[in-house]
Parts: sequence; C-alpha cells; structure tokens
Amino acid sequence: MASELKKKAFWRAVIAEFLAMILFVFISIGAALGVQYPIPADAANATNTDTRQQDIVKVSLAFGLAIATLAQSVGHISGAHLNPAVTLGCLLSCQISILKALMYIIAQCLGAVVGTAILSGITTQISNNSLGLNGLSNGVSQGQGLGVEIMVTFQLVLCVVAITDRRRNDVSGSAPLAIGLSVALGHLIAIDYTGCGMNPARSFGSAVVAKQFANHWIFWVGPMIGGAAAAIIYDFILSPRTSDLTDRMKVWTNGQVEEYELDDDHARVEMKPK
Repeated sequence: MASELKKKAFWRAVIAEFLAMILFVFISIGAALGVQYPIPADAANATNTDTRQQDIVKVSLAFGLAIATLAQSVGHISGAHLNPAVTLGCLLSCQISILKALMYIIAQCLGAVVGTAILSGITTQISNNSLGLNGLSNGVSQGQGLGVEIMVTFQLVLCVVAITDRRRNDVSGSAPLAIGLSVALGHLIAIDYTGCGMNPARSFGSAVVAKQFANHWIFWVGPMIGGAAAAIIYDFILSPRTSDLTDRMKVWTNGQVEEYELDDDHARVEMKPK
C-alpha cells in the first residue's frame, strides 16, 4: 500500500480530484444560486426588478453537464469520481485501492469546501445565502429523505460501475456523458425532496461554509448506502466477477497493476471500458 504513495500518478490523481471538485461545486451550485439575483424588468431602470423562480431543469443540467465535462477533462488522470459514494462503489468493485479511496474522499471534501467558499465570496449580496445547503422539504421525514438519497445514488453508481466495467466491449457513445445524464436524472428526481445530495462531499462543502449541519448525516449515510449497494449488486448478482477474495485484496492493498505499469511521467488511469 505504501508503494502507491511513491507514484507520481497517484498524487496527480488526488490533485485532479481536488481541482475538479472545486470547479464542479462552483459551476453546479453557482447555477442554483444565480436565480436569487433579480434581473432588471426595465433596462433603463435597474432598480425595477423581477424575481425569478428556481428552474429545476436548469440546475439539474448544470450538475449533469459539469460532471460530464470534468469527467472528460480529468477522467484519464483520476477516473473523475468527484463523489465519495462513487469512490466507495469503485472500491467495492475493485477498481481502486483502499488508500486511494481514502485520499480521493479527503480531496473531494476539501475541494468542495474551497469551491463553496469561493461562491460564498462571490454571492455576498444574497441575504440568508444557503450556499446550496441540502435539507428536507416540508412534509419529508428523515427516513423518507434517506430513502430518496439511497435510490438516486444507487442509480448513479450502478451507471458508473456498469459503464466502466473493463469486461464490456458493447459500450458505445460517451461514458462521461452517460454518467452526467445519470447525475442530472438524480437531481430531477430528488431536488424537490432533499435538494438532492447524492454527493456527500458536495453536501459537506455547503454545510461547512454555511455552518449548518441539521440532518447532515442523511447526505452521507444515504449516498454511501446507495453507492455500496449498487456496486455489490452489480458485482455479485447482475454481472458476477470470477476474481476471488485474494485477488480483491491485492487490488485493495496495492491498486490495479495497469494503473502504474507505465513510467511515472506517462502513467494514466483510463476512464473507459477495457
């Protein structure tokens, strides 16, 4: 496990997750916060403004397209997880080591905090700025909110582990776009119920900067359960792997050999089926 720390490709991947998470949070939450800035109803009179209603489709597309774009940009470096639930799913499906999963989650959380802090500085004129904080809608209980988070994250991680399955040769089209659409789909479903966490790091960034942690556990427990369930069901029921526990332990402790088989200056982690 310690040998991974000596690889330049390992640290490039961690840095890629950190930087991509900053951009993801800035783009996606920024799209949601923008509606709180009233637009002039009369171009000649900037003080006469119209308020706008939140456009769920716009926000959902912002989240999905941001993931698709960043996956295309850094997928070959880190796999572009950008979500602790996705990282957990990839760990359980033996795509990464335990050490890399831990470092990814730390980088994702730090990136989310930095991205949210940048947005906080840009949106200072918004009163009672929630900074994209997730919360339960009126009438939605904690159990119901947890269930929503489990289901939307389940479909996301199922999409990720299926489309990046190295055994498949039938995948056509763009893997990043498919994953981005899965993210958008989850937001279309869950925004009205929980604000759609589906990403513990993203929720963590908003909670830390806004200093509000009410029901925050839901946005960690739900996505992690959904992500783990998707990976386990895919690996052991839908498309069982032939690898035994010994093979899995080798990946969990040392990572996949092909990740680091090239010279450090040229190593890449491919985000495509092999």
